[in-house]
This record gives sequence, structure tokens and C-alpha cells, in this order.
Amino acid sequence: MNSAISFRHVSKIYDSLAGGDRFALRDVSFDIFPGRRVAVVGRSGSGKSTLLHLAAGIDIPTKGEVWIHGSNLAALSDRDRTLLRRNKIGLVFQFFYLLSHLSVRDNVALPELVAGGKSSDFDPRVHELLDRVGLADRAEDPVQSLSGGEMQRIAICRALLRRPRLLLADEPTGNLDDANSRLVMDLMLKLASEEGSTLIYVTHSRELAALADETWRLHSGVLEVP
Repeated sequence: MNSAISFRHVSKIYDSLAGGDRFALRDVSFDIFPGRRVAVVGRSGSGKSTLLHLAAGIDIPTKGEVWIHGSNLAALSDRDRTLLRRNKIGLVFQFFYLLSHLSVRDNVALPELVAGGKSSDFDPRVHELLDRVGLADRAEDPVQSLSGGEMQRIAICRALLRRPRLLLADEPTGNLDDANSRLVMDLMLKLASEEGSTLIYVTHSRELAALADETWRLHSGVLEVP
């Protein structure tokens, strides 16, 4: 079976203000196979967000290679990386990044609207996702009328709209209370599994990390895989 995502001896190095190099990631290697769900834990500054940015092609490694379904991200142009991210990767963040002037429906549909899709083609998918997260009856509501937990459910729907093969979530429950955190995480894991998406999520919560198939730890840019 081919990997959904591979890191091959990946390091990310930044110039330090104090002089010298600062390793955000240090010689990280792993393979994740399609459909797996992996939690990444670690203290602030350990390299978790850097790992997700590299996995998404938002950044490229200083050393090593990142492969997504057979594509070496560093070998792609900026445009091709953007297209791969748009077509194959879904992103969920701690801050929901919803557009307050758009309705719930249009926030979910945003990736298709940006890509110039026809509403007749994507409306059924939008309705399906909203129904699956229990918000179909809120489709025309202004998004700012939703609670934090509801907003994150909308952000997950948006990330899944184009059926991404890889779903990346950076502290997706960081702005939610405990009850909503568990509800949103359970929902994201369920939807990713139903959609057949490979999922990598970063969390500070041991309880939420334990819901994944496996938990990896980052410490000072070094990845510990059990």
C-alpha cells in the first residue's frame, strides 16, 4: 500500500535572532497510510504547527522531502502546490477563519466558490455535510449567529467539501470548552473515517489524542513515533 503522506529526513531550520540556526523540525521521517488517524502532541514551540505547514505544502523543508500521494511537494511549483492543497488537502484550524459576511452555506461552499464551481454541482454536497453535523436548518443563517462549537463544525464541513484525501487539523478544539471539544473531535474523527480521509491532528489534550489510531510526540523538533 502506498503512503498517504511521507516525511523523509525532514528538517526545517530558521535563522535565530541570537545567531546560528534554530531547528523547528530535526530529521523527521514517517509514513502514514490511507485512512489512518494520527494525533501529534507536544509543548508549545515543539514544532507541531511547522509539521502541519510542511504536510500541507504551505512551507517546504530546509532538508529532506515531503511526499503526498506520490508527489514530492518541493519539486512542485507554488501554483501546483496550491492546486494540490486545494484538491487533495483539507485544513482545520484553532481559529475558525469563517467569513462573517457570508451565510453558513456559503462558508461551507467557499472552496468551490473560489474555484469557480457551479452551485448546482456543489449544493448537494454542502447540504449533505451540513445535515451530517446537524446544522442543515441553519444553512441560510449568518455565520456569526453560531456558537463556537457550531462554527468549528462549519469549518470541518468546509475542509471536507472537496473530499480531500488528507485532512490536517491544528488544535481544532483549542477555542472550545470541554464538552464542545469532545463533541467536535468525535465528529471530525467520524467524518474523516466515513470519507476515507487520512487525518493528522495536533492537540494539547491527552484525552483527545487517545481517540486517534496512534499518538506521536514532538519534543524540540524531534518526533517520537511509538
